[in-house]
Amino acid sequence: MNTTLSILYQDEHLVVINKPINLPVHKSQGMANDAPYVTKYLGQQLDCSVYNVHRLDAKTSGILLLARSPEMATQLTEQFARREVSKVYHALVKGNPGEGIFDTKVKKAKQGNKAAAETAYRTLRTVYTGLEHKGEENLAISLVELMPTTGRWHQLRQHCAHNRHDIIGDAEHGDFPLNRLFAEMMEEKRLYLHAYSLSFDHPITKERLTFQEPTPVAFAVLLDRLEVG
Repeated sequence: MNTTLSILYQDEHLVVINKPINLPVHKSQGMANDAPYVTKYLGQQLDCSVYNVHRLDAKTSGILLLARSPEMATQLTEQFARREVSKVYHALVKGNPGEGIFDTKVKKAKQGNKAAAETAYRTLRTVYTGLEHKGEENLAISLVELMPTTGRWHQLRQHCAHNRHDIIGDAEHGDFPLNRLFAEMMEEKRLYLHAYSLSFDHPITKERLTFQEPTPVAFAVLLDRLEVG
C-alpha cells in the first residue's frame, strides 16, 4: 500500500485527507504492531502526531478529518456530538430506495442493545441489470446519497440492510451472494461506500469549511457494466 496519503487541506490545527479503502483510521486491539493505519502513516508523512476526530470504517473511502493536538481533537469531536457537522456519503445499493429518511434503531458495536439513528437518503441514479436475484426479476442497483444526522456504529450499512437496500460489498450486513457476483465481475472486493462531503466550523477561525471528494470511478464503472439496454 502506498503510505503517502492524499491531503485535501492542512493548517497548524487540523488536517483533512481522502482516505483510501481498506485502511483503518487508528490502531485497535488485535492489530499487529506493524499494521497500517491512518494516524501512523499521516503522522510519519507530516512528522507530527495526529488524532482521529470521527469514525470512518476501514473499508470506507473518502473525506476524513484529523486534529494536530489533543485539544483540537476535543473541540472537533464536540462539534460531531452536537450534530453541527454535515456529512454526505455516496453508496451503491440494491434496489431503488427513492427519497426519504431511515429512522430505525441500529445495533451498537459488540452490544446487543440498540440506539436511535436517523439517515436521510436520496437516489441519484438507478440502473436495471436484467439479473434475477432472490426471486426478483431485472434487479435494480442505485447510486444513493446518504446523510446521517446521528453517528452510530455501521449506521449507514445497518439502515440500508434493514430496509433491503444492502450496500454492495458490505461483508457484515449485506447481500453476500450479490457481493460475490460483483466482486468477480469487477475483479475487486470492496465496499461501495464513500464519504463524499464534510462540513464543519474551524474551531479557531470560526469559518465554515466544506470539503468534497468525488466518488471513486469504480462506482460508475460497475453501474455502466450492469445497465441493460
